[in-house]
Amino acid sequence: MTDRQTGRERERDRPWLMRTYAGHSTAAASNALYRRNLAKGQTGLSVAFDLPTQTGYDPDHILARGEVGRVGVPVSHLGDMRALFDGIPLEKTNTSMTINATAMWLLALYQAVAEEQGADVAKLTGTVQNDIVKEYLSRGTHVFPPGPSLRLTTDTIAYAVANIPKWNPINICSYHLQEAGATPVQELAYAMCTAIAVLDAVRDSGQVPEERMGDVVGRISFFVNAGVRFVEEMCKMRAFTRIWDRVTFERYGVRDEKQRRFRYGVQVNSLGLTEAQPENNVQRIVLEMLAVTLSKDARARAVQLPAWNEALGLPRPWDQQWSLRIQQVLAYESDLLEYGDLFEGSKVVEAKTEELVEGAEEEIERVLEMGGVIPAVESGYLKAQLVSSHAERRARIESGEDTVVGVNAFTGTEPNPLTADLDAAVQQVDPAHEKATVEALQRWRKERDPSAVADALGDLKRAAATEQNLMHWTLACVKAGVTTGEWAQALREVFGEYRAPTGVSSAPVAVSAETDAELAEVREAVRATAEELGVGALRLLVGKPGLDGHSNGAEQIAVRARDAGLEVVYQGIRLTPEQIAAAAVAEDVHCVGLSILSGAHAELVPDVIRRLRAAGGEDVPVVVGGIIPAADERALIAEGVAAVFTPKDFGITAIIGRIVDHIRAANQLAPYAKRKEAHAA
Repeated sequence: MTDRQTGRERERDRPWLMRTYAGHSTAAASNALYRRNLAKGQTGLSVAFDLPTQTGYDPDHILARGEVGRVGVPVSHLGDMRALFDGIPLEKTNTSMTINATAMWLLALYQAVAEEQGADVAKLTGTVQNDIVKEYLSRGTHVFPPGPSLRLTTDTIAYAVANIPKWNPINICSYHLQEAGATPVQELAYAMCTAIAVLDAVRDSGQVPEERMGDVVGRISFFVNAGVRFVEEMCKMRAFTRIWDRVTFERYGVRDEKQRRFRYGVQVNSLGLTEAQPENNVQRIVLEMLAVTLSKDARARAVQLPAWNEALGLPRPWDQQWSLRIQQVLAYESDLLEYGDLFEGSKVVEAKTEELVEGAEEEIERVLEMGGVIPAVESGYLKAQLVSSHAERRARIESGEDTVVGVNAFTGTEPNPLTADLDAAVQQVDPAHEKATVEALQRWRKERDPSAVADALGDLKRAAATEQNLMHWTLACVKAGVTTGEWAQALREVFGEYRAPTGVSSAPVAVSAETDAELAEVREAVRATAEELGVGALRLLVGKPGLDGHSNGAEQIAVRARDAGLEVVYQGIRLTPEQIAAAAVAEDVHCVGLSILSGAHAELVPDVIRRLRAAGGEDVPVVVGGIIPAADERALIAEGVAAVFTPKDFGITAIIGRIVDHIRAANQLAPYAKRKEAHAA
């Protein structure tokens, strides 16, 4: 690049890897999408797997119903993985796979396909997320208890360092911690505590010689969130590099600066994307991208941007292209990559970075004093901290203390041509894909050698009961034709399953009725309604049917309902419609609130209603929250849903007030406002 002023040649840095997070419907459909994206200039792949694949279920499992191919691609066996990467040379492709509980399984499938392509496995580049800790805290795709889960992570890292040396066998993910409410200090601290737990486990397993711990550290990558608070987020990245360098040098004795480099990819914040005036999301995405690209000394190695319409539903290929072009304009049209670090020497940046470092190191020490991140998860401490932080953030938005343009300020708007046809503004997944996927799975089972499958699964279970590295046995299962659900079930039988703490009961009050007039009004409505019904308290069941583990919204509703005086029944994630209906009747609740963000609402919500009515809960209103397109909202109302809440309904106290009125209507009571007026008269 020639400098326009001097005419001298100026060297440009190599751009970061550019990805879009993609996958849906079927392996073949996702393969076609990947090929189109690569042809548009995308330089790496980022694979989104559907929830059954992430949680270790086959598409025909009862919990997979309505979830197959919704939020990602279903991969049930080696044949699916072949179809997913058909015509894509894996030896030359940098692939990121967002998978955690079943990470070992998906990496084994990937390696097997690469071998079939004739690739040199030692040359494979990419990342498997494999961070199970944040699944207990945010996304909820965990399967096994923390101990066995950490063992699977350790085995995968040890295997990769020895056999796939250019692969990142873990992508420690603070992204979802921020989505779950983490402050920058908490995001820094809890990600580092996870890294410490993982590195300690690898070191203590004896699978990696002490002299090769630098190789392990050098392959640890991070996946980070960047929110809209530009300066703070950019300083957070500098703080990450500083803390990581210190931890790896002092705790693990890594002397090679290159191995200690903080290597991270980023997806900018989806939590801050709004359903109201969604066109504003474009500038939010650009600003958030700048926070992780402008500073050369703390620049992301890979960037994937969400699409402007993700708060409305599944983005279309065009929407993803728009996000890719945003990256390309910055990298190729601007002069950003021609200069050194733009913030070096800034007193503001240095002061904020040091503030974040100090706060994070204090919280790291607090967690380590508890015994580390695993005990902090099991005790419920980390989850309660995140639920509390999220509740405080939501309260600031509701009060107007934090401004969200188009949501709680500047809400006047011109008609939006991008959303003139809301049903066409997002990608629709054809429900017929689920039936076809199940039928294909059944054909796969019929065509394989059942004795080879039985032998491979038996060997896996026997190895799981020892301290052997399970990657070898997992590869044998892949090549025998074992399915995702069968592999996970074999390990469930040895390791057991795990239900993580919800953090709801121990979360402190974020909004006080003594200082918030709206909450005080709702509390009085709750009290008066309970009195009129002759019960001690109104009871609300908050349910998460299916495999959607994004529980942030459900938790915030549960906490605010508790603070408004309702008795809340919340059993966490991953329940069948039958279990939810049975719990509603057994607990004699006055309302059922369902939360689904995966798109499975069209099938699961009507099923809950049918089962609830059949069990005797004819008069119990059902309300639903989630990312629900307008057409689906109308269909749910027709099925008997009392109310549908989407991201535009940001006022949680107002939502609780509406729930109380639905309880009153179901029990033939006048709306509380009219009752109050009548009493006043």
